[in-house]
Amino acid sequence: MILACQNISKSFADKTVLRNVNFHIEDKEKCAIVGINGAGKSTLLKIILGQEEADEGKVVLAKDIRLGYLSQHQDISFDCTVMEAMQEAKKYIIEMQEKIRSLEGLMQHAEGDQLESILESYNRLQTKYDRENGYAYESEITGVLKGLGFSTADYDRHVNSLSGGQKMRIALGQILLQHPDLILLDEPTNHLDMPSIEWLQGFLSSYPGAVIVVSHDRYFIDHVATQIVEIDAGNSSVFHGSYSFYREERAKIRTARIKAYMKQQDEIKHEEAVIAKLKQFNREKSIKRAESREKRLDKIEVMEKPTEVNAEMRLRLTPSQESGEDVLTVEHMTKSFGDNVLFRDIAMDIKRGEHVALIGGNGTGKTTILKILNRMMARDEGTVTIGSHVQIGYFDQEHQDLDPNKSIFDEMSDSYPDMNNTKIRNVLAAFLFTGEDVFKKIGDLSGGEKGRLSLAKLMLSPANFLILDEPTNHLDIPSKEILEDAIRSYEGTILMVSHDRYFINQTATRIIELRNKVLTVYKGNYDFYEEHKEQLYQLQNGNNENADTNQSTTKAGFTVVSTEAYASETKKSGKEEYQASKESYAAQRKRENEIKRVEKKIDADETRINEIDEEMSLPENGTNVALLAKLAKEQEELNAELEGLYEKWEELQALAE
Repeated sequence: MILACQNISKSFADKTVLRNVNFHIEDKEKCAIVGINGAGKSTLLKIILGQEEADEGKVVLAKDIRLGYLSQHQDISFDCTVMEAMQEAKKYIIEMQEKIRSLEGLMQHAEGDQLESILESYNRLQTKYDRENGYAYESEITGVLKGLGFSTADYDRHVNSLSGGQKMRIALGQILLQHPDLILLDEPTNHLDMPSIEWLQGFLSSYPGAVIVVSHDRYFIDHVATQIVEIDAGNSSVFHGSYSFYREERAKIRTARIKAYMKQQDEIKHEEAVIAKLKQFNREKSIKRAESREKRLDKIEVMEKPTEVNAEMRLRLTPSQESGEDVLTVEHMTKSFGDNVLFRDIAMDIKRGEHVALIGGNGTGKTTILKILNRMMARDEGTVTIGSHVQIGYFDQEHQDLDPNKSIFDEMSDSYPDMNNTKIRNVLAAFLFTGEDVFKKIGDLSGGEKGRLSLAKLMLSPANFLILDEPTNHLDIPSKEILEDAIRSYEGTILMVSHDRYFINQTATRIIELRNKVLTVYKGNYDFYEEHKEQLYQLQNGNNENADTNQSTTKAGFTVVSTEAYASETKKSGKEEYQASKESYAAQRKRENEIKRVEKKIDADETRINEIDEEMSLPENGTNVALLAKLAKEQEELNAELEGLYEKWEELQALAE
């Protein structure tokens, strides 16, 4: 066991945040702490770190463990370059390296006992250096920087010139490079794009130490965590498994809790009614019986109202009219801003009832496409055809549909003047706007509150084609799950942009990826996309990342599409089929040549490693410390290169198959 939290309780003023929280973390275990906003997750991390003091209970840490912590609002200021900041995390390795070089210099001029003493120190330091993987520290730094989205051109940039998000990435990179025994991360994915999140996901999954993470990114948690600790109304519950397992088990447990709570409430109400009736009789015996019942009622331990009963948002989206079969057709569409071409000659079509997720890197043009479809922005070229009886409902992540000078109630009543006050109140209550909250000015609302209000307006619209731009932004996990349930059961058509991979996985029936100005279509959810994305992209574009193509390939239940080929996929001529077959054969030959090249390099590296073994075993080299160190370093580098070559060979073989 590396960590145990025992009966941790914490209150601020008259609000209890944590109540008898209990859980423990084993060595190498990956734990996620989940709960609604304000549940006390960050407070719990600070108590573990000793930055906050618990009112009751204690934190037990294993002896001599090293902790690494990334907070949500970390104060970051490094008076150095990006590379220097990362090297600071490996300072002890660099110092060891310098000491080793110094000892090698001393050995050139030492003799007798002095040489023996230096050799002893050198061997001891060399062993420690090897154990700490010192020879690979530079490649480890560049690997972490690349994984976190930094290019080679960023290495010499001064840290203080970076954005806040980039500085947070530097702080995260330093923690990962220090290899603490226990890493604590508070919302680590907030400042990462999808490729960086996926890299961090893989890094933490295989990390040899223990990890505690607080995150609203459920897909990230699902692929990293082996234990879930839920904080709900101050209480903790532990689930041993992934996030998906936790979600299923939690639903079962909370359904049972709700039933038990409602049953107890009915029993209490019944008992109170009996007591009131006995007192009405106003006789000595009846009053005594009432008093006896009151004493018994006072001894009942009243259950706390479960969260779902206390505050529950239920979203129901029902199209008022069915659209035609063809909802949206886009052909030859191009959009540029000056010299920056976002996409060129793209095509897509969406049928009635489809739930399509449009994904891609930051700045690729996803939101621009949504704005063009919603006639908020002009396209440079191409056509956009909206089908018959299609009514668009648009959710804008910037909430431009809301008037900041109006109150919540006025916004709703002005948007739907035929709706009476009671109906407006009921709809707002469903989105957690109750009492005097409905008279708050929109300009004073938080991002999450604005998002809920926009969703409330969307719910009442007659739309049958919803275009959603980041609908889960600022929503906590329970609210996201409610929105997911609504979208899954929605019979209309949806096109959405979201960075929430779990949300996409739960709601999308088709994925369209915008990468390098072309579209790739995956007929499935996000898991299917993750499994096939590189294979399908290569089938479309080969090894040229910037190539545009009009080819379309169908295979094993998915479709890869670029430009107008999507609209006319089933109308290929014999000439096009021949061309597609020819290009496929050429790509296969290219892969086979690449396999041969990699195999040749593997043979060369293995031969050289064997040669080094023979050189190191020669008697005349036994006392040549400098030569032995040089050979050992070369062998270490060759072994690292071989590992990468083996992985590359396996990837090529899988692709060839």
